[in-house]
Amino acid sequence: MNPYKELIDTDIQGKNILLREDLNVPSKDNEIVNDERIRAAIPTINYILSKNAKVSIISHFGRPNEGKFDEKYSLRIVAERMAEILNRSVHFEEIPLDQKSPEYTNDITVHENTRFLVGEKSGDEDLARKIAKNCDVFVMDAFGASHRKHCSTYTLSNFAPATCGGLLIIEEIKNLKKIFENPKKPMIAVIGGSKVSTKLTVLKELLNKVDVIIVGGGIANTFLKSSGFEIGQSLFEESMINKANEIIKIANKKKVSLPLPDDVVCENKISTSVKELIKIENEDIIKDIGPKTSRKYEKIFQEAGTILWNGPVGVFEKKPFENGTKDIASAICKSNAFTIAGGGDTISALEKFANISSINYVSTGGGAFLQFLEGKELPGIEIIKKL
Repeated sequence: MNPYKELIDTDIQGKNILLREDLNVPSKDNEIVNDERIRAAIPTINYILSKNAKVSIISHFGRPNEGKFDEKYSLRIVAERMAEILNRSVHFEEIPLDQKSPEYTNDITVHENTRFLVGEKSGDEDLARKIAKNCDVFVMDAFGASHRKHCSTYTLSNFAPATCGGLLIIEEIKNLKKIFENPKKPMIAVIGGSKVSTKLTVLKELLNKVDVIIVGGGIANTFLKSSGFEIGQSLFEESMINKANEIIKIANKKKVSLPLPDDVVCENKISTSVKELIKIENEDIIKDIGPKTSRKYEKIFQEAGTILWNGPVGVFEKKPFENGTKDIASAICKSNAFTIAGGGDTISALEKFANISSINYVSTGGGAFLQFLEGKELPGIEIIKKL
């Protein structure tokens, strides 16, 4: 039985639809750098319009100071791009939602950034009441923000006459569940990033589900340090050494392979070079995995049945330290495994180095993606569950 209230099963014919999307796109100098999140929302928007319904779209954008308008975080550029993609008129409503409730006078309206509103982050009920006024159905479709218990992702459901999940959020849930309910083995997880502390829970949870965990970035440095290797001046978390040891012990007990790098790319005051782990000196800073390690990981990917990727394995934004992440992106895309990737940096790396369309499923979520993998109940998903 389907446990979720879905948009496709909800009567929205000719109704007023309040739609929460995740339109938090990367931008620079008031220009959208990547419009993938806008494009991901289009199927839901088109479905609503096909039912002769009117839609008011709400979203956050960046991290502005609550209660203050900042042009840098205005959703106007998103409304303009959406109009281009849809090839139809999109009305942008600049009057904040705490001053003017959605009126549904236009087919499509994009409202100004919810994070400008006092009470958004605290889940304020009065604000929710104002935003939900005049709507017939609240559609939660922002998987990327579903881990937040904010007014626009959670509280609104208490004041809308009906709530359901949009096409995108349902697609996300189905694909993420697919990799755990009946994964093709062996299952490999690549977890990169700077801190073990932010990924500790997901690493522990994955030990119950996968056959191999490859750690990268500062996380790998902490594991190397905990395993007795010298890592020079490299980024690591002293407070997580014991936790890393604990994860290694659990992995051994559960027969989960946790391969660590054999060689790394180091930077010091004089030069950048590839070094074997045993040759790392006190002034060295590890910035990437080396070619020998890339080949070792590539072999693992070739034999994989399922690959889950979250986080780069080096400082890939800088050319001398991009090869490890580039090699991993390329190898995952060439693999015959079912592949799933999530998180902003991961998607940026795929777009930079490989053919992102080769990945079976690309999640729009970062924090939500990780928390879902941890098995947590996400507030934005909780509200679309059938009672």
